[in-house]
Amino acid sequence: MTTKLMGQKVQRVEDQRFLRGQGRYVDDIAVGRDVLHAAVLRSPHAHARILDIDVSDVLDVDGVHAVYTYDDLAAFSTAMAEPLPLLIPHPALTHGRTQYTLAKDEVNYVGEAIAFVVAEDRYLAEDAVGRIRVEYELLPAVVGVDAARAAEHLVHDDVPGNVGARMEQNIGDAPTAIATAPHRLELDLTIERSACMPLEGRGTVARWEPDLNRLQMWTSTQTSTGVRAAVALKLGLDLGQVDVITPDVGGGFGVKINHPWPEELLVPFAARALGRPVKFTEDRREHFISSAHERGQVQHIEVGFDDDGRLLGLNVEFWHDHGAYTPYGLIVPIITSTQLLGPYKPQNYRVVFESLYTNTVIVTPYRGAGRPQGCYAMERTMDAIAKYLGKDRTEVRAANFIQPDEFPYDHGLIFQDGRALEYDSGDYPALLEKLKKLIGWEQFPAFQKEMAAQGRRVGLGLACYVEGTGVGPYEGAHVHIETTGKVKVATGLTTQGQGHATVFAQLVADELGVKFDDVEVVTGDTRRMPYAVGTYASRAAVMSGSAIHLAAKRAKEKALRIAAEALEVDVRDLEIVDGVVSVKGSPGSSIDLATVSVLSNPLRYAFDEASKAATQFSVGDARKPPVAEDEEPGLEGKDFYSPPHATFAAGMHAAIVETDPDTAEITIVKYAVVHDCGHMINPMIVEGQIHGGVAQGIGGALYERMAYDESGQLLNASFMDFLMPYVTEIPDDIDIDHLETPSPLNPLGIKGAGEAGVIPAAAVFAAAIEDAEGFPITAMPLSPSDLFALRETRGATP
Repeated sequence: MTTKLMGQKVQRVEDQRFLRGQGRYVDDIAVGRDVLHAAVLRSPHAHARILDIDVSDVLDVDGVHAVYTYDDLAAFSTAMAEPLPLLIPHPALTHGRTQYTLAKDEVNYVGEAIAFVVAEDRYLAEDAVGRIRVEYELLPAVVGVDAARAAEHLVHDDVPGNVGARMEQNIGDAPTAIATAPHRLELDLTIERSACMPLEGRGTVARWEPDLNRLQMWTSTQTSTGVRAAVALKLGLDLGQVDVITPDVGGGFGVKINHPWPEELLVPFAARALGRPVKFTEDRREHFISSAHERGQVQHIEVGFDDDGRLLGLNVEFWHDHGAYTPYGLIVPIITSTQLLGPYKPQNYRVVFESLYTNTVIVTPYRGAGRPQGCYAMERTMDAIAKYLGKDRTEVRAANFIQPDEFPYDHGLIFQDGRALEYDSGDYPALLEKLKKLIGWEQFPAFQKEMAAQGRRVGLGLACYVEGTGVGPYEGAHVHIETTGKVKVATGLTTQGQGHATVFAQLVADELGVKFDDVEVVTGDTRRMPYAVGTYASRAAVMSGSAIHLAAKRAKEKALRIAAEALEVDVRDLEIVDGVVSVKGSPGSSIDLATVSVLSNPLRYAFDEASKAATQFSVGDARKPPVAEDEEPGLEGKDFYSPPHATFAAGMHAAIVETDPDTAEITIVKYAVVHDCGHMINPMIVEGQIHGGVAQGIGGALYERMAYDESGQLLNASFMDFLMPYVTEIPDDIDIDHLETPSPLNPLGIKGAGEAGVIPAAAVFAAAIEDAEGFPITAMPLSPSDLFALRETRGATP
């Protein structure tokens, strides 16, 4: 028997291609020498009425092929005249608003698309954009949660109070429980806006093939099938007329799950109208001002607890800044409101949020998607309780844990997928014990005292979280065993660097009994797998992994049936090892999968020895049909996986930091992670996901923020001003340990891992800095200058 690959640290098959510069991204797509290039005129104002757009200076410029405004799109079709889709409606989203492909009458954030220019090259397109004259009537800008709540001005005239949605969920009677509790606390916490910064920005290429009456499109997206559906609808095409291919993607992190972006409609629209391929690649400033942000929330917490720190009542109110439009609905604040509970079980819980319009860039999920804000609120509350009671912070957390024998645990809330917030499995006490050992929790007080004697300030923080992963509704897979014996695997979700080609091949090799090197995986190509949902919410391994496993199982069952007939043995006596089907204990009686594949599609003609054996005159008993009545020709399997609800991974992080007494510089001394994502397909890739997430978490906690002025101008829309951590700011070693509590909800017992590293970072660093400095940390991110100002304000010394 071959060694099982599930759980093995198999080297990524993608790496050699990427490391040798052979990656193929949207901007690398070659669609002929006649490709045209596009540029977008974007609003310089956060809020203004459009009085006139004058494109006359552009129309006669040599090399400019087209200029489009809203009126041109509206003249094409009613569908193009309508706003972009509200992708995830929700009953609580009473005032959902989405932008137009090109602005109609009004702009609501700096960077909103107004006109689209297509020219011979990008330089000419950019110059032509500069020739367009727009007359504006400036309107007051609403920037930030406080201004939105004050509602002295409105982002949209028909949205009272700037409130897009208000949602409340309750377990028990939290206000009464808090009022009657032995102890009570209140906290006010804020997290500022940040954003993901993928190496590759948004990009789209399209080509119209008039002879085939067909559109072919390449786009850097997290949902090729979603883009396909939107393009077909807006351009008035049948779904079968549109192919969307996602090539290599240089990072997604959530920003590319929104669809369609205006350019994903404008590029194919122009390609079809002009009869030539069209390409758009955004520049870095465009990504800052016209893609998507996240994180910005203001939170108020009231908590009642007993002498052991056990939660008796928890009341949370928060205000979410969703920007100028709501294309992705309420996913982010709903996740905050439910995932805030983490591994704990408050006896009474009330949460209410308002999702508010501001004249800033839209919000869509960014790695963690509302969970960092929720974890920050809950873990800061736990720290405050421990400090109030004079107890160890781990002791208070342990007193509130859901216990291993309480799974499945139903919180009585509705999660982001519209289903019950029911945790499927876990062991939180075991996670905590592992973390304490990994970070040296018991030894830290002595270390802190020793450092203090040297005039050095160090602090220790921890945070616990639970992450809903693998949300539905479904994913599918197709597994085809070729007549060469090679195995082709297709799944519809896309890949942005997660190592899908490796982990999915591991699953197929294990199930089919073929060599790992003989498996090829394709993702994000609607020609190969037209039905899919997308890559987000740590769902790829759970959803597509399960579907691929089931599809491979079907292909294997068919292969064994055909081989059993060919070998004239019982199917139960067969096994597949390294691509050869043989009788158990009798390897001499065998047939390779390549020949089985030929036998699965009996031919009239013979091209080689294998097909000669499979012609209709050589299939054996002439009275039997060459293919079973209930089977299609070909050696393949196709299946879909749909979960009953999300599966819940969990983890705990801890960090030791040092804060410089003079400069307030924050240095990470040690960082530790304990994580439970059920059975791991490839532990090395899981650890890579954690490392990357921790790096993003550090950035969000200590460096990155979107700095708007009161007029809605983004002041740091470049890498000269927007700070990201370099490798010098990330710990050389991140200590990682694992716990595997398998999920009962899918055939592989797995849970997602993609966002594990980033979720608790803000809470961890707030706690560690507070421990080092001796005063409360209630706002994140926290830069050295912020910390220095806090010291000045408080006049505090540890």
